[in-house]
Amino acid sequence: MKLIVGLGNPDKKYEGTRHNVGFSVVDYYVNEKKLSYKSKYNGLYAEDNINGEKIILLKPQTYMNLSGNCVIKYVNFYNISIDDILVIYDDIDFEVGTFKIKRDGSAAGHNGIKNIISNLKTENIKRIRIGISKNEIPLEEYVLKKFSKEDKEKIRSLFPIMKNIIEDFSTNDIDSLMQKYNRK
Repeated sequence: MKLIVGLGNPDKKYEGTRHNVGFSVVDYYVNEKKLSYKSKYNGLYAEDNINGEKIILLKPQTYMNLSGNCVIKYVNFYNISIDDILVIYDDIDFEVGTFKIKRDGSAAGHNGIKNIISNLKTENIKRIRIGISKNEIPLEEYVLKKFSKEDKEKIRSLFPIMKNIIEDFSTNDIDSLMQKYNRK
């Protein structure tokens, strides 16, 4: 069983913001596969089956900074191994329209992944960091802004690739995914 976690904030006012790019990826996948969300443990989740592997796609509804409080409940309930978790979230250190798959690492200042690391008690969490770029305005304000029309198109162009990565995660190890998808 695999757990795919898209990070974001649950209120309607946050839809389409930079900080909600993880939610947007999961929504795209769920819509493309014609799946439906259910609610459990302060999270919206959908289930899929890829090559005999059950996939849970999760959008924590605890707000970004407490994402780990929801994730740990799913990990415990479904007895999911840390190796079978993939977290998708925004990253200001990459340009809009770029991404990087990572095997592990620190939170690098991202409060959502920081809370997940704290709850799971490990930095060995596989992740996809999606670029939202940097800006001169305060970070808290910037990440809650909506994308410009041009940036929105760059982000949307990543969604089919993200869908492929999620599907490949069901049967491939993280090194294979990094080799296949990370751009040099």
